[in-house]
Amino acid sequence: MHGAHYHRRRYQRSVCTESQPQLRRITLASLTPPFALSVLVPVYNERFLVEKSILRALDFEDPRVARLEVIAVDDGSTDGSAQILERMAREHPRLQVILHPANRGKGAAVRSAIAAATGDLCVIHDADLEYHPADWARLLTPFVEAQADAVYGSRFLSSDYRRVLYYRHTIGNRLLTLGSNLATDLNLTDMETCYKMVRTSLLQSIPIRSDDFGFEPEITAKLAKRGAVIFEVPIRYSGRTYLEGKKITWKHGVKAVADILRWKLRDDLYNDDEYGAEFLRSLTRIRNIHRWMADLLLPWVGDSVLELGAGMGSVTIHLLPRGRYVASDVNPHYLDYLHKLALGRPYMQVQELDLQRTEHFEAVAGEFDTVICLNVLEHVPDEQLALANIGRAMAPGGRAIILVPQGPWLFSSLDRVLGHHRRYTRDQLQRVLERAGFELEAMREFNKIGVLGWLLNGRILQREHLSQIQLKALNTAIPVIGGADHLAPWQGLSLVAVVRRAP
Repeated sequence: MHGAHYHRRRYQRSVCTESQPQLRRITLASLTPPFALSVLVPVYNERFLVEKSILRALDFEDPRVARLEVIAVDDGSTDGSAQILERMAREHPRLQVILHPANRGKGAAVRSAIAAATGDLCVIHDADLEYHPADWARLLTPFVEAQADAVYGSRFLSSDYRRVLYYRHTIGNRLLTLGSNLATDLNLTDMETCYKMVRTSLLQSIPIRSDDFGFEPEITAKLAKRGAVIFEVPIRYSGRTYLEGKKITWKHGVKAVADILRWKLRDDLYNDDEYGAEFLRSLTRIRNIHRWMADLLLPWVGDSVLELGAGMGSVTIHLLPRGRYVASDVNPHYLDYLHKLALGRPYMQVQELDLQRTEHFEAVAGEFDTVICLNVLEHVPDEQLALANIGRAMAPGGRAIILVPQGPWLFSSLDRVLGHHRRYTRDQLQRVLERAGFELEAMREFNKIGVLGWLLNGRILQREHLSQIQLKALNTAIPVIGGADHLAPWQGLSLVAVVRRAP
């Protein structure tokens, strides 16, 4: 299951567009100014304030922002706000207006705006005048200086000013932030703030399910679970009274508590993409299997290691430290996650490596005494090209550890959703490896207990996802029965082959 993000559709287009055989190293710092900034403005019945609020946004200038677009979503307003926005859009080319025929809520409006965003960064801006776009300059700084993924503008950190208003409302905000922090293990001071600036690629990869103000705890929980690097900066706040049009009430606070619990218990962290990311994320929960897999590999792992298809580092973390460890993937979201894992580990590097691109491996030819390739070979159309590239990366006398799914008879709906081209028998795998010029050192079966679940879910029930209850049960059972796995009389779900390159 590890490494399965080498999805079959990945090879219909190439992520790396460089023409030279120079290895592309992806880093979070690659998001550098000047930025294109997308301003997302949900609007509902704000005809007295919306024009000034939009004009404030359009007037924002900062040397770090080269292009600014404002995307206003009228969420079924009945007071003429939509007509004001349509007039403004004719007058201001940088303003795009999206109309919802009926009121659906802030989350639905923000979701529509996210889908239309084209900037490097997105920031959410209310249609009233409680927040001031001048504070976006503060939000930009952590992206420039600290490789941020998201920055929250806090109304409760020390700032130039804030309007003195409802004490009980402030207490409610603090309690909701406390509850969110307990659920996410973050230490935010203002989870409910409107001003959230997030990298667009990250934001567009996260499914937003809340149609209402539940967007705030939902996006916070999902950013935390995705391992986002989050910062807070102080912002000014000029809150308005209920007579002036404030819409948040105590009922929203009660629902926010339920939303915090909901997103604590539920994952759902990736939109559908060509990498099958959401299904793959579910497999990261079976941490005991990854530790079990790492224990099997450890006797063959050297000091200079290249791991192909490292995903979210589920096995990687159990193989560290090493003299040099390069973790690679083709999924940009996983590359970002691996970079976070590499922070504070100077021996670890993260690179984009595509097994179907020879030029990537010419750039690292002969550099590694160990190449690890777990659940990747079955995803590539040309397995011989992939094996040749593995051989290129190996030092003379080096070793490769290759794990593949076993048993063509087990091929099922689960294999199809993961993008598997094939499952292997022992003889097939040995022939493929020997044809590539490798000397087989050892072959082991792995995870016989997993065959039962794969057979039930994939072959019998024809499911495309594994039950969370089943995954949790399997994860719990592994420490108890994993040691006796080899006693089962049937084949393992996977095969592990250890091969050497001729000196």
